[in-house]
Amino acid sequence: QLKALLAGLALELAQAIVRDGEGATKFITIRVENAASRAEARQVAYAVAHSPLVKTAFFASDPNLGRLLAAIGYSGLENFDTDKVRLWLDDVLVTENGGRAAGYTEEQGQAVMNRAEITVRIDLQRGRERATVYTCDLSHEYVSINADYRS
Repeated sequence: QLKALLAGLALELAQAIVRDGEGATKFITIRVENAASRAEARQVAYAVAHSPLVKTAFFASDPNLGRLLAAIGYSGLENFDTDKVRLWLDDVLVTENGGRAAGYTEEQGQAVMNRAEITVRIDLQRGRERATVYTCDLSHEYVSINADYRS
């Protein structure tokens, strides 16, 4: 009981830190599922979460699937089969079978990207492990804040 309470509090604090990021306008959850290992799931999640191109696409509300897929691709997975990756923006399936999902429209992606909170769900179809990482967008204000002072 105490362990669960502390874990919940730690999660709230971690999310609050991300929400309070310098110049952040959006809160993004990156959830990787069905990885071969927890380390692999985290590797992919961090590659997406740390990508400046992905973060700026979120700021611009740009449903740029290429940036998301590129970040997964350069995460460094061995024997990676891109045809197996499925990716959702919130509840909208955007990629499957190595390309754009058959039912996906740009309007659906745009509607999700306009939200202040977005979940990116990535199914690697390589195993049963998962990981979740939180991040925020990369805004003009972030650049200004970090360019205007010296430490």
